[in-house]
Amino acid sequence: MTTPDLNARIQQFEKMASADPDNDMAHFSLGNAYLQAGRAAEAAKSLERCVEINPDMSKAYQLGGKAMIEAGWADKAVAFLEKGFSVAGAKGDRMPQTAIADLLRSIGREPPRLSREADEAAERLRASGAFVCRRTGRPGTKLEKPPFRGAVGQWIFDNISAETWKDWIGQGTKVINELRLDFSRDRDQEVYDQHMREFLGIDGDVLREIGAT
Repeated sequence: MTTPDLNARIQQFEKMASADPDNDMAHFSLGNAYLQAGRAAEAAKSLERCVEINPDMSKAYQLGGKAMIEAGWADKAVAFLEKGFSVAGAKGDRMPQTAIADLLRSIGREPPRLSREADEAAERLRASGAFVCRRTGRPGTKLEKPPFRGAVGQWIFDNISAETWKDWIGQGTKVINELRLDFSRDRDQEVYDQHMREFLGIDGDVLREIGAT
């Protein structure tokens, strides 16, 4: 059963995805919201579109595979999850990789073994000392300091590239304008923060990891 708040978020994300069809995070956020609402088939389609735009987004494979399983598309889920497992493994994104493995086992499949080339590529990336953005899976520039105080601000500093943060500032401006947010109202600040977490991939697992729940 969906709540009025979740329905409102779905409508917002549908509008964003329609207005900007190549916005990977609009499709990711829409798929995540559909999944929370129990609309698994729609969630799967949105998350498939997300990885078409950004094939490196491990979390989208995880949620998309979960949606496919819930929609009764187990065979399709296997191929999608196996691809996501390889993507996550190649960039050392361990949390989604473990979750994807668990999803595969839930439908009676063992996760694939990563190729030596994938293992070596991940190791080279780690050994290079390059800062890898957790949201995009790509090397980037580290922020000079946390964008704000608190556990979430520190997580962003540790995991999100300056390039991705700049992208969020642009997306956040659209959120403010399209939703006519007024930060003098607490509820509007909460809406903005929710969109920020969606964009950056700060989900419940991350919030529990950093003790911010």
